[in-house]
Amino acid sequence: MRHSLLSMFFLPLLHLPFSVLQAKKLPCFQQVIHDVFRGGDLIIGGFFPLYSVEANIFTGLEHPQKACNHFQWMHKNYQQVLALVFAVENINQDLNLLPNITLGYQLFNTYHSDEKTLESSLRWLTGQSQAIPNYSCWGQDKSPAVIGGATSPLAVQMGSLLELYKFPQMTYGPFDPILSDKIQFPSLYQMTPRDSFLSGGIVQLLLHFGWTWVGLVSTDDMRGEKFLWDITKKMSSNNICVAFIEKIPVSERRHEESQVAFMPRIMESSARVIIIHGDADSLMSLRHSQPLFLTTLKLWIITSDWDVTLRPHPFGSHAFHGALVFKHQTSEVPGFSHFLKSVNSAKYPGDVFLKSFWHSAFKCSNENLEEGECSPNASLEDLPLEYFDMAMSDLSYYIYNSVYAVARALHEMFLIRTEMGFGGDGESFTLLPWQVHSSLRNLQFNNSAGEEIVLNEQRNTEAKYDIMNYLVYYQKPELLVKVGQFIPKTLLEHDFTISRNSIEWGNSQIPPKSVCSESCSPGFKKIVQEGVPICCYNCAQCPEGEISDQKDMDHCIKCPEDQYPNKDRDHCFPRTVTFLSFKEPLGLALTCIALSFSFLTVLILGIFVKFQNTPIVKANNRILSYVLLVSLTLCFLCSILFIGYPTSARCLLQQTVFGIVFTVAVSSILAKTVTVVLAFKATRPGSKMKRWMQPRVSGFVVFICSMIQLALCGTWLGTSPPFPGLDTHSESDQIIIICEMGSVITFYSILGYMGFLALGSFTVAFLARNLPDTFNEAKFITFSMLIFCSVWMSFIPAYQNPKGKAVVTIEIFCILASSAGLLGCIFIPKCYVILLRPERNTLERLRQKADSGRC
Repeated sequence: MRHSLLSMFFLPLLHLPFSVLQAKKLPCFQQVIHDVFRGGDLIIGGFFPLYSVEANIFTGLEHPQKACNHFQWMHKNYQQVLALVFAVENINQDLNLLPNITLGYQLFNTYHSDEKTLESSLRWLTGQSQAIPNYSCWGQDKSPAVIGGATSPLAVQMGSLLELYKFPQMTYGPFDPILSDKIQFPSLYQMTPRDSFLSGGIVQLLLHFGWTWVGLVSTDDMRGEKFLWDITKKMSSNNICVAFIEKIPVSERRHEESQVAFMPRIMESSARVIIIHGDADSLMSLRHSQPLFLTTLKLWIITSDWDVTLRPHPFGSHAFHGALVFKHQTSEVPGFSHFLKSVNSAKYPGDVFLKSFWHSAFKCSNENLEEGECSPNASLEDLPLEYFDMAMSDLSYYIYNSVYAVARALHEMFLIRTEMGFGGDGESFTLLPWQVHSSLRNLQFNNSAGEEIVLNEQRNTEAKYDIMNYLVYYQKPELLVKVGQFIPKTLLEHDFTISRNSIEWGNSQIPPKSVCSESCSPGFKKIVQEGVPICCYNCAQCPEGEISDQKDMDHCIKCPEDQYPNKDRDHCFPRTVTFLSFKEPLGLALTCIALSFSFLTVLILGIFVKFQNTPIVKANNRILSYVLLVSLTLCFLCSILFIGYPTSARCLLQQTVFGIVFTVAVSSILAKTVTVVLAFKATRPGSKMKRWMQPRVSGFVVFICSMIQLALCGTWLGTSPPFPGLDTHSESDQIIIICEMGSVITFYSILGYMGFLALGSFTVAFLARNLPDTFNEAKFITFSMLIFCSVWMSFIPAYQNPKGKAVVTIEIFCILASSAGLLGCIFIPKCYVILLRPERNTLERLRQKADSGRC
């Protein structure tokens, strides 16, 4: 019943004329070859992608020369055939493995189409060059297994047919998780290790060279989708962006279509680094369509699934000069290199595959082709890398392991049957294909290279990679040079090494740049644009007070409190601790000014004491003048408290001494102003103001006003007194030691109270400025209070903006300016009269001025 269904399904597909299947009789028989057979007790089938015929086979029959011109050998793949031959010969010579049983093989070419691949599979089942469904000219007991499937699509195409007969299928192509589905493919065994960590190794390579703008090319199948999912996820977590994703259709592999479809988009992209992932079949289109003149514009990162050295046309290899290839690490099989050196066309005269390969690789003439002789003394090692590689490829290594896996499974069955009393020679060793599975499923052995081979895919090992640099020079052999390796250990541990100096980057001496935006240098930060990948950004300088000491920082950072950013905002330097010192020019100048005014005030006080009995001194209340001069001296001197290192004691004294002595000065002026007004009122007949003219009244005013200020200062010191502090914001390169106010409200209350007294004095003096008095001080007091109020009114807004030493300087200036204003307006005119115009400082002069004033 199964055979009938198979006939109904596949017979229409393979309904070809018999003459087509007998293509060996055509003039191009040396090129279009169906199979190669070598006899043995058990025959292993081998399916390898050796050549392709791109012309239609019917057109080829009508025009044989045209069919010949479209024939394309993939020379390097012939090593896969030799790996199987080498393994079979070693097994047949091994007396301990399958004794008395010889292995043979039948080799087929796998075409790049479903129809051709199924045709080859049917010919294997038929046992003849003509594919006849449901018919076999040899018994199935001679066919233990099939080795084939260089790509996942080929493995699926073969497996869909071979599974009907339960043939064990050993695939050596890239590991595909889909093929591990034992429900869908119970008879398929993958010999290739897993590539679970491949995307992690590629991302580490990208990070090492700073490539953050990368293109991805993969096959449009489930395996390609899984790779794209894994690598885009890892790239995203490492801030690497995908510039584009191109998918190669698995069912459409015609080179001219791929060139039109996606190659122009790849070459136009700004991404300089392109990651290629896919099978050898689909990726051949890249080498066919890559323009030669763009060889240095792209760097290709290629996975081990595709042999970049395969050449589809004479100029394709130069486009990939400098590419980096993740190649599977494999152990060296003893004797394989010597075996390859011994292979020639005369060693296997019946191998038409070898004969055709030899003629094509060594470019023999048509005359030699017909005679069957071509380069009899030539060797495979004479061929360049683009035609043949003397080093065992990873695919050949897995084919070698596949043959040995089948042999060991058969050997176990042979031992079991021998113990059960069955025959021990090849003729009596009969088996059905499904019987081999019991030995294959749990097979575990060490190959001749010492590596452990496990066929249980749940326990399959992870692949290790050599990073190779592909080099091709004009009229020189191609090279693959190892420049690094990637060995996965665990999920979080990897061994990644790369030698930058060993890599050749096309025609450049330095690695290419593949970024969407140029790196932001130190001192700048990245500004991500909305709606674009994170790798595409602008750069903005760090704000004041912040730095970035690395490239491409997302955020700027603030320097520690004891450091400041430099001009370029890429480093922090230690700050210097400073304060308004006596040693610096500004502090020295203010100190000299304060001492000079203090000396001048003391000098004026001495003049007033010396001339205390003169009319001008008596007329202006000597005691209040003395109090005012002493307080002004202290006002000048208290400014020195603001200069020097701000200790706790200095901070306590600065504002309190300033507030008290200024209050005494202003209250003395207020008392003098009130005295002038009372003196004028008391001169009127019958006035009752004479009792307020006593000296103790003015002293009482000074005392009361001073006590109120003293109470405010005491409250300030008792609740929240000033204290030394650090100003880290005023100067970027300095830490300024200042006296913090403590309670700002109390500080402004003290200033406000002094302002209230000054405003009161100014008001009274202004109203009494025109009183007819010989030595009327009202005018002088008015001017002095105007200066005083102007200075301190401008101090309040100016105090809010500057910081650090500027605040202290402004306050010192206000103290000196207001004190000098009081001293100059009130006492300088009197000293002028006392010292320079003594004739005005007499009683006669006072009477004359008084009489003239009354008139």
